[in-house]
Amino acid sequence: MPVIPLYAPSVGELEATNLAECIRQNLLIHGPFVAEFERGIAEFVGTAHAVGTHSGTSALHLALLLAGVKADDEVLITPLTFIAPANAIRYVGAYPVFIDVERDTWQMDAALAVEFLKQQCTSRDGRLYNRSSGRRIGAIVAVHFLGIPVDLDPLLEVARAHGVPIVEDAAQALGTRYRGRRVGSFGTIGCFSFHGNKLITAGGGGMIVTNDADLARRARYLANQAKDDAVETSHKEVGYNYRMTNLHGAVGVAQLSKIDRHIEAKRRIAATYARELADIPGLTLVQEKPDTFYTYWLSSVVVDPARFGMTSRELLIFLRRHAVESLPLYEPLHLSLAHKGAQAVGGQVAETVRANVLSLPSSVGLTEQDQARVIGAIEAAFNSSRQ
Repeated sequence: MPVIPLYAPSVGELEATNLAECIRQNLLIHGPFVAEFERGIAEFVGTAHAVGTHSGTSALHLALLLAGVKADDEVLITPLTFIAPANAIRYVGAYPVFIDVERDTWQMDAALAVEFLKQQCTSRDGRLYNRSSGRRIGAIVAVHFLGIPVDLDPLLEVARAHGVPIVEDAAQALGTRYRGRRVGSFGTIGCFSFHGNKLITAGGGGMIVTNDADLARRARYLANQAKDDAVETSHKEVGYNYRMTNLHGAVGVAQLSKIDRHIEAKRRIAATYARELADIPGLTLVQEKPDTFYTYWLSSVVVDPARFGMTSRELLIFLRRHAVESLPLYEPLHLSLAHKGAQAVGGQVAETVRANVLSLPSSVGLTEQDQARVIGAIEAAFNSSRQ
C-alpha cells in the first residue's frame, strides 16, 4: 500500500515548459522569470514591491536587517513555529523573546505581547527597552503559522505608538487574509517561502514584499552581494548571495498561475476533515475566526487523549502502520537547546498545543480516495482504542 504523504508538491507541464525555456536560452541564474514572479507576488499580496531571494530564511534575515534590527536588540516572536525566523534573529546578533500563543488559533497571543511591551518595557529616546535585560526592542516578527493569521491589529497599534517595526513571516500563509487584506502587506516587510512543501513552490526560493521603495532597493542590493559596480565588482559593505535564480522564478511563475486552485484545494481538504471527523470524540480542528480567511497550509487536529483514547503520538504511530504520514507541530522554541537562555513570556499554552496537535495529509493533490483512507484510518484508531 503506497504511503499517503503529509505534503507533496503539485507540478506539471507548465513548470516543465518554463524550465525548458530557461535551458534553451541558457538563462539559469539571471533571467526574466524572476522579475515576472516578483511582479506577480506583489500584485497578489497587494504591495508595491517584491524582491526574490534564494530561500524564505534568507528573506527573513534580510528583512530584519532592513527593519533596522541591531546586535543586542530583542525581537518578539512566537515559540510555536519552524526554527528559521528565530535563527534569523540570531543571524543579526539579536535575541528572541518568545511570546506564548493563543489556545484557539495557535498564533502569537497579541494581548500578551502588548502587555509585555507596556508592563515589562520602558520607553527611552522614542524606543522601547526591556527592563529586565536592558536591551532595545528591535522588532516584532508576526508569524502566520500554518496559514492562520496572527491578530495583527493590537500589534500594529502598539508598534506604531513606539516605533517598533513589524516583520511578517508569511512563509506558510500565502493567500491568508486578515481584515480583508492578504498577510504580508501589513508590516514594514513581509516574507514568503517557496520551499517544496509550501502552497506554491519554486523548488526553493523566497520573497520579500514591502510598500517602501527604498527598502526594496536595499533588499535587492544586499541580496546581490552589495555590489556597487558590476564591471569592477567593487563593494562598500557586506552583502549576501541571496538572489533568486531564473530557474526558481520559472517554476514560481507557473505555480502562481494556479494559486487560486491550490487555495481552494487546501480549504476543501480542511473542510472535509472537519466534517468527517466531527462525530469522533476527542478530535477538533481549528475554527476560522470572523474577518479572516485561512489557507490551511496543513490541516491539523487536536487530539484529546482522555476522550479519543490515544495520545497524538500514539495516533501518529497507528497512522504510520496504515501507510498514512502525519506530523506533530514543531518543538516550542523556548525549549530548544539552539535558543537556550532566551526569555519566554509564558509558553505553557504552546507546550500543550504541541503535545496534542497532529498535522494530517494536506497536499494540494490529495485525492478524495486518499483523504477517505486517512479518515478511515483515524476512525479505525478510535475504534481500536475502545476495544
